Amino acid sequence: MSSNILNILAMLLPILISLSVHEYSHGYIAWRFGDNTAKSLGRLTLNPLSHIDLIGMLMLFVVGMGWAKPVPINIHAFRHPKRDLALSAAAGPASNFLMAAMAGLLFRIFPGLVPLSNDTGILLFLKLNLFYFLLINVGLGIFNLIPIPPLDGSKILRGFLPDSKTYIVDQLERYGGFVLFGIVLLGRAIGYPVFSRLIGPLIYGLVRFLSGIVL
Repeated sequence: MSSNILNILAMLLPILISLSVHEYSHGYIAWRFGDNTAKSLGRLTLNPLSHIDLIGMLMLFVVGMGWAKPVPINIHAFRHPKRDLALSAAAGPASNFLMAAMAGLLFRIFPGLVPLSNDTGILLFLKLNLFYFLLINVGLGIFNLIPIPPLDGSKILRGFLPDSKTYIVDQLERYGGFVLFGIVLLGRAIGYPVFSRLIGPLIYGLVRFLSGIVL
């Protein structure tokens, strides 16, 4: 089996778990704050089939940026709409950082789990699964904190804005997805991967801090 195929297969389960827990966390915190929308639609579950967007998942493999089906949230169901929306949005990245910390702790306690060039077979596959679980969760957590709609960072930012300014984020929701893709496409066109250059050092630094692995 080629190394590329092995890496793709080793990424599959970590992506399914990471995206599913991320979306479940949004729905769970929203439910705790009084919004029943996700639960009534069957989205308050860890079943990947309820959360995975095939195109978004494919994009994770292709360009390292992807998404799941957003958990629907009704801000009008919250007792404190601005605060509760920000906290439910923050729950997604927080869950990724928590999972990354757990994986990093395993690498710290058992350094032999780090994939090595002389590892082969099922041992290498299992090590790669854990490594990608760490890397993908760190990447998802940091990427989603970018304050561009529809990423979670925009909703978190909204929670800190004065009431008179929240309309700015609300209006940007219509165009945020196009902005994100525009940045990616522009970066590829000019040979300057914007997101990689901006958040790559943060990802590598957090991976090293949590696990001791130098990328």
